[in-house]
Amino acid sequence: MAGFGHGTRGYPRSRSRTWHRDGPDRATLGIIGVICAVAGFFALGIVLGPVAAVCGWLALGRTWSGADRSVPALVALVLGAIDTLLAVIALAGAATWTNGVF
Repeated sequence: MAGFGHGTRGYPRSRSRTWHRDGPDRATLGIIGVICAVAGFFALGIVLGPVAAVCGWLALGRTWSGADRSVPALVALVLGAIDTLLAVIALAGAATWTNGVF
């Protein structure tokens, strides 16, 4: 009898039906990371830089190895790190007595 949860289709979250980090999800995270990194150069770099770096890292699959690296993911990771570094330098420069950027 196929009723009461003992069907032939199997449990919907079985090994073959779980959510994997591949396909358009990686591409979407990479593109979101690039957008955050570019926007971070103009406004809220201290917030958008780490967001871009994390999105790039997740889009890479949380690893540096592998030949299937996505270009937007790598760009998001690098630009996010640069964006964060520049924002920290700008904040450190603004905290001095002269109130200059550098």
